[in-house]
Amino acid sequence: MSENGKNTDTLIEVKDLSKLYPADSGLFSGGDTFIHAVSGLNFSIKRGESVGLVGESGCGKTTTGKLLTRLIEPTEGSILLNTESGDMDIATMTSKETKDFRRRVQMIFQDPYESMNPRLTIYDTVAEPLDVQGIGNISERQARVSELLQTVGLTPASSFLFRYPHELSGGQRQRVAIARALVIEPDFIVADEPTSMLDVSVRTGVMKLMQDLAERLEVTTLYITHDLAVARYMCDRIAVMYLGKIVEIGETEEVLQNPRHPYTKALLSAVPIPDPTYKREAVDIKGGVSKPINPPARCRFYPRCPWADDYCESHDHPPLEDKSGDIHFTSCYHWEDNLEK
Repeated sequence: MSENGKNTDTLIEVKDLSKLYPADSGLFSGGDTFIHAVSGLNFSIKRGESVGLVGESGCGKTTTGKLLTRLIEPTEGSILLNTESGDMDIATMTSKETKDFRRRVQMIFQDPYESMNPRLTIYDTVAEPLDVQGIGNISERQARVSELLQTVGLTPASSFLFRYPHELSGGQRQRVAIARALVIEPDFIVADEPTSMLDVSVRTGVMKLMQDLAERLEVTTLYITHDLAVARYMCDRIAVMYLGKIVEIGETEEVLQNPRHPYTKALLSAVPIPDPTYKREAVDIKGGVSKPINPPARCRFYPRCPWADDYCESHDHPPLEDKSGDIHFTSCYHWEDNLEK
C-alpha cells in the first residue's frame, strides 16, 4: 500500500516528484552529473490538515515547498491539486491556469527581512495579491487588509497600513507575511520555517497565530522545519526527509513515540530533554551526510545505517510502506527486525 492512496478528502497528491540540478559545467562537460535535490516523492495531504516536513539542512525540504508552489519547475512527476473542476496538475499547468493556482496556493518564506519589497508600504504589500487577482475596489481592499492586519495581531491596523518593512520588528514582519498569504483566502499554504529567524520570545506567539488561523480559515498547510518540537506543536502528521527522499511519515505522536526508521531515531536522539538526570541511548549511525550527486539506486541512508546489509546494497531504495496497517509508512527493509533496537 502506498502512502498517497487518493480519496475525496485529498487536496494535494504528489506522485514520483523529482528535481535535478546540473552539477557539472564547462565546455567539455558531459552533462550527465546531477544533484538529486528531490527524488521520487510520493505523498498526499488532506483538506484542513497540517503536515510537517522535517529533516536536516540540505535534505530537500525547501525545494519540495517551492515545487508545490510552482516557484520552480519539477524535472519529473506530478502534483495534483484538487479543485471544484477536477484535479489540476501543478507540474504541467498552462499560463491560464497559473492565475487561478496562485489564488489557491501561497507560501510564507523563512526570512521576513528578505521576503518583502522595502519600497512598498505594508498596505501595498498585503494588498498586492488582491490587485493581481482583480479582487475588490480600493476601499474594499483597504478594508480587507485592515481586517487581516487586525487578525494577525497588528493593532490598531491603521497605525501599520502606511509604514514600511524597515519600521517593523522581525515578528511584526512575519505577521505581515502571514496576512499577505491569507488575504486571498487560499486553500493551501507552504510555510518554510516561518519562525526560525525570529527571536525565541516571539516564536510561540507566531506559531500559535498560524495554528489558530489555519483552524479558523480551514487552510491546509505544509509546515517545513528542522525542529521536531515545532513540528509536534504545529502538525497533524510528520514526514521525515533524508537526501531528497521521504523515509518515514505518519501521525505526529505515532512517529515521535514509535520511530521506525534509523534516521528518525537519530533525529529524536538529538533533541535536548530538560532533565539532567535522564540518560538517552545514542543511535549508532555512521559518518556524515553524503552528497546527493548521482546517488546510487540503493537506500540513501545505506552508508550511515546501523542495520544495512548486502540486501540493502543490492536493491533499490525501499518504497514507503505501511506493513503494520496503522497508517505509519516507513522506507526501510529491516525496520520490523529492529523494533526493539
